[in-house]
Amino acid sequence: MPKVKPIAIFLLPVALAAAADLRLGIIGTDTSHVIAFTKILNDDTSPDHVPGGKVVAAYKGGSKDLPDSYNRVDKYAQELRSKWNVEFEPDIPTLCKKVDAVLLESLDGRVHLEQARPVIAAHKPLFIDKPLAATLEDAREIARLAKEAGVPWFSSSSLRFGEIGTTMKFRDTTGASTWGPGPLEEHHPLELAWYAIHPIELLYTLMGPGCEEVSRTYTPGADFLVGRWKDGRIGTVRAIRPYSGYGAVVYRPKEIVQSNPKSVEGYRPLLVEIMKFFDSRQPPVPNDETLEMFAFMDAAQRSKAEGGRPVRLR
Repeated sequence: MPKVKPIAIFLLPVALAAAADLRLGIIGTDTSHVIAFTKILNDDTSPDHVPGGKVVAAYKGGSKDLPDSYNRVDKYAQELRSKWNVEFEPDIPTLCKKVDAVLLESLDGRVHLEQARPVIAAHKPLFIDKPLAATLEDAREIARLAKEAGVPWFSSSSLRFGEIGTTMKFRDTTGASTWGPGPLEEHHPLELAWYAIHPIELLYTLMGPGCEEVSRTYTPGADFLVGRWKDGRIGTVRAIRPYSGYGAVVYRPKEIVQSNPKSVEGYRPLLVEIMKFFDSRQPPVPNDETLEMFAFMDAAQRSKAEGGRPVRLR
């Protein structure tokens, strides 16, 4: 009688390993996103639960000159520790040794480049929450380092995957207008990256990349941005201060489509894309498009400095 190869003995551990949750690490506990994301990922009973990974470790971080950071960093760290049993590490290299992928959540975009460096050096796939960076130069340096190391990364506003972003994206869009909150933060040199990145990303979701020129009209109560795309289309953004809801209008050859004023925007769709990314290592938002959005904001910053005249993207 021929011998039977013990295939099942080897298949079982492989199957179990494939089904295991990814170990996720958080950098920066000074934003409410860390609590919302951890609940969605770690709470199997939540109706918003996204499977595939659990937050197991964190590095607290925090910025001493940013009130929104130092007033919340300890509070959120304590909640992660006490409610979700997240282990805290003294530095980012130590964190990276204990996780499979990283969520860089620090509120302050100025620290993202330095915090991303050790993650990239450890070759961990990386999601960077808004803003990707505080300057166009820092954003490009993150992209350069990651490309050289072969490390996948992406950054995105949750609006890209929400109701407006997924239901109002058409192939025949001839132009679009978006609006949303646009508060400024004095420490961020690229002003619009602090919060107006959300309606700007929504515009790019609806229009796609290809903008070549931006003008910015600034007042204390709002910014109005006009982008001219290479194909002649025009997209606009109104960033409203102090805060506002989000919305969009899309222009098509035979109709104008306006968003539902009660559209639901949550974090679950973004977390679904993040977990797909950690599994496939294929970013759902092309890195070049993310960098173009920063070039868009950089051009808008220069336009403001030059009295609102149109400025080409660098």
